[in-house]
Amino acid sequence: MKFQKNSRRKPLEYEKDLILRWKKNKTFEKSVDQRSKDDPYVFYDGPPFITGVPHHGTLLPSVAKDVVPRFWTMKGKRVERTWGWDCHGLPAEVFTEKKLGIKDKRDIGTKISLEEYINTCRTNMVQTGSEWEDTIDRIGRWVDFNGAYKTMDKDYMESVWWAFKELYDKKKIYEGERVLMYCTRDATPLSKAEIAMDNSYSDDTDASVFVKSKLNETEETKDKSEKLKDQNQRYLLAWTTTPWTLPSNSAIAVNRNVEYAEVKVDGEVFVLAKALIETALTDEKHKIVEHEVLRTFAGEELVGKKYEPLFEPEESLASNDKAFTIWHADFVTDEQGTGIAHESPAYGEEDYALSQQYGFPWVISTDENGFFTMGGWKGQNVWEVNKQIAKDLKEQGKVWKIEYITHSYPHCFRCDTKLMYRAHPSWFMDIDGQRDDMLEANQDIHWHPEHLKNGRFAKTVESAPDWNLSRDRFWATPMPVWRSEDGDIKVVGSYDELEELSGRRLDDYHRPWVDDITFEIGGKTYTRIEKVMDCWFESGSMPFAQFHYPFENKEKFEASFPGDFIVEYMGQVRAWFYYMHAVSIGLFGKKAYRNVITTGTIAGNDGRKMSKSFGNYTDPIELADEYSADALRFLYMSSPLMNGGDYSLLDKDVSDIHRKLQMIWNMYDFFTLYADVDNWEFSTDVAVDQPSGESGSNQSAAILPIDPSTNLANPLDLWIVSRVHQLNKSIDEHMQRYDIPNAMKPILEFVDDASNWYVRRSRKRFWKSEDDSDKFDAYKTLHYVLVHLSQIMAPFTPFLAEELYQKLTGGESVHLLDWPQVGAIDEELTRVMGEVRVSVSEGLAARSRAQLKARQPLASVTVHSPEQKFMDYSDIVAEELNVKKVLFNESPEFNVELDTNITDELRIEGVSRELIRHIQSLRKTSELEVSDRIHLSVQSDDQDVQKALEQFGDEIRRETLADTLDTTSEYGSQTAIKLNKAEATISLQTV
Repeated sequence: MKFQKNSRRKPLEYEKDLILRWKKNKTFEKSVDQRSKDDPYVFYDGPPFITGVPHHGTLLPSVAKDVVPRFWTMKGKRVERTWGWDCHGLPAEVFTEKKLGIKDKRDIGTKISLEEYINTCRTNMVQTGSEWEDTIDRIGRWVDFNGAYKTMDKDYMESVWWAFKELYDKKKIYEGERVLMYCTRDATPLSKAEIAMDNSYSDDTDASVFVKSKLNETEETKDKSEKLKDQNQRYLLAWTTTPWTLPSNSAIAVNRNVEYAEVKVDGEVFVLAKALIETALTDEKHKIVEHEVLRTFAGEELVGKKYEPLFEPEESLASNDKAFTIWHADFVTDEQGTGIAHESPAYGEEDYALSQQYGFPWVISTDENGFFTMGGWKGQNVWEVNKQIAKDLKEQGKVWKIEYITHSYPHCFRCDTKLMYRAHPSWFMDIDGQRDDMLEANQDIHWHPEHLKNGRFAKTVESAPDWNLSRDRFWATPMPVWRSEDGDIKVVGSYDELEELSGRRLDDYHRPWVDDITFEIGGKTYTRIEKVMDCWFESGSMPFAQFHYPFENKEKFEASFPGDFIVEYMGQVRAWFYYMHAVSIGLFGKKAYRNVITTGTIAGNDGRKMSKSFGNYTDPIELADEYSADALRFLYMSSPLMNGGDYSLLDKDVSDIHRKLQMIWNMYDFFTLYADVDNWEFSTDVAVDQPSGESGSNQSAAILPIDPSTNLANPLDLWIVSRVHQLNKSIDEHMQRYDIPNAMKPILEFVDDASNWYVRRSRKRFWKSEDDSDKFDAYKTLHYVLVHLSQIMAPFTPFLAEELYQKLTGGESVHLLDWPQVGAIDEELTRVMGEVRVSVSEGLAARSRAQLKARQPLASVTVHSPEQKFMDYSDIVAEELNVKKVLFNESPEFNVELDTNITDELRIEGVSRELIRHIQSLRKTSELEVSDRIHLSVQSDDQDVQKALEQFGDEIRRETLADTLDTTSEYGSQTAIKLNKAEATISLQTV
């Protein structure tokens, strides 16, 4: 194969061309099909919401989802990559409601029919697919869009039904009522994981009140406190940050082990924790109010006593003898508030648990949209009147004081509505019953970064409540639960089963059509409950539901489970990673995946969250077009993001990577420039078929150069071949540990070695070597190194690797090759060459300190080093440091000393070197070919210049390819130069 100089293209040109070529040639499909079905590598792709648009945050894991499968494909695995879409749940519904102008759940079924709403949701789920496909193509990711599954697909939903029934039959799903995070706008409970995933907390300023509840007095009480004989009323001073929950108060909690006090303030007696007197009893300026401590006592004295309700109680509370009683609670402390807690079990997790423990009653005072259903604020939204409630109670004398606090409070992760905690009937998956199994299985999962295994993920499992599976919404997989009028439950696990029960089969099993199906068993009519699945249960079912398991592809799924690899950002540790693990343990009793990569979060260029309104980031496709998709991929994968760290993305960072990758093309240009001059060709008769290695892949013959190391004599050739093999080994080892940043870390270091050491040190060998065998060894070596580099960079920079491979070999595609086997690595040579490079670096630094130009020859350098092998490469050190002699001194400490004394002879030689530099510059500006011979003239009155021409004329002619050199001629191309204080004129023309 003959090479043409100046044949490389700009990245934007070849990247877009390769996308079309890969599609036309079905290169992706070939890379999969040529691998054995008996050796699969299973990658689970966490599907994005189809309503979203691609951005840096979604492209980061998407690139990782390309890098890892490409690597394992080259290792011989069959890696089928199927795209998927999340279509259900609040993200889709909120998207639809914005388009329809719907304000809240109450509009559905009134302003718009449920059927129309569902059909609109479905239509919206297909509109952004093409944008995703174009973007994924542009960043070089290979994935099958044609076979993409959707969570709204009929088959997918049937698998979810099956999973629900299996878990129900195993008694792992139950119906119950608990206090849950609840969105009043969407009128549905949410899970803590959904809120924690993206930290959907924001600062809110709310009224906090110190409520006065009259303690029912007895003669015993008056006897205990002599000072209360004339004043028989005490007030329990309770503190709450949610005044709106006070109308549903049904109990008060204290801690029997805390010391409490009776404190007289402005003629009233308050009961509160002694330790909190000075922090609670303060005025608006936070100064302690005048007070008198009457007595102290243990909280045990309060337990079991009664107090008067703040409001006229509901009948259910008034008739219950356990209502408005003081109870002991361990969660009450004397560290915050007053040490006395108002209990409203319908709106607090701890409150609810306490009511279950002691059996005291509770009421719900709001409807599903957060509006009061009783009391003086009936019909008003709790958050809109929260502060007003505090003020009203203050005016009524039921509140001692009001404070306003700013605290972090949860909001809906989709509509940003301020959430409430609310008791709600729901269906739950029993996590507590399988918690130990989940923790044990986690120990067999490889996490990157590793600390997540026993850190965030284990902590999530340890603290997770039973999973609330049900949502009171519309666009999701309907829960396959039918209930009779007397409460019997029938859970359906397939469409066939439902048809057997009802005689009906549907084209679409979404609401409202599935709601219409009823059936009879034993004379009782069963009706479907109007709840749908948490969309995370659908996502957690993805490993089997994408195959329509167990109704189809049973063997395929079971042979590919657990999956080999998943990757998503840190928030998914508490979400998708957790839910998939929970479903898998519940259904199959084993982990769902073997290896996990968790990425950090990308911030904008100012460190804040990426936002169009902030203008703090450049669109990823713009960056790819300006610098290259490969540069963007490389930055993503080599950044702290891939170790779970956060990272602010700067355009300059992409530009820097692009510039460094261009060194590869600079080497290619250098290679083809001289290969064209010397007519050096890569012959396919010395190429080899790609070794099948471990993969046993049945692929077409690949065109690759033979490892030349066994026939090389020049140490530079041996060194760079050893270095590329060393790079191969390092990448391979780190990729098998899913440590992508450390796999990539040495790549640019190697490119710098190859470009700024090997090529620069070998430059003369390519264009004026008197030894043809040495010159052709240099060609053979550089060609081998560049081709090998294209292979091992293929997973990370697929475009550059492909363009480089095809131009250097004419082969079909680098992505059809196996991972190259690691060749010989000369550890001693690489170590010593490293010592040589350090000595050169130290020597150049010493020249710089002495203000000596690099082209000024020096007499000698002395290297103090423990490495005796160093002297085998002294000629390299001498040339790099421009010294006549290298002296060696064996010493435990490394040091470099330059002889900086410049003799007249050395000074004149320095002038000759400067002349050569200027002549070469004139050759370049005159657009001469590297092989063009010239006539050369140098004119100057300066004695040093004249001496340089006399003493070093032969070297000047040899270095500049001058057939003649005189001091009188004037040629067409000329330039005036300065050499220190001397002036000269150079002119030349081609022979």
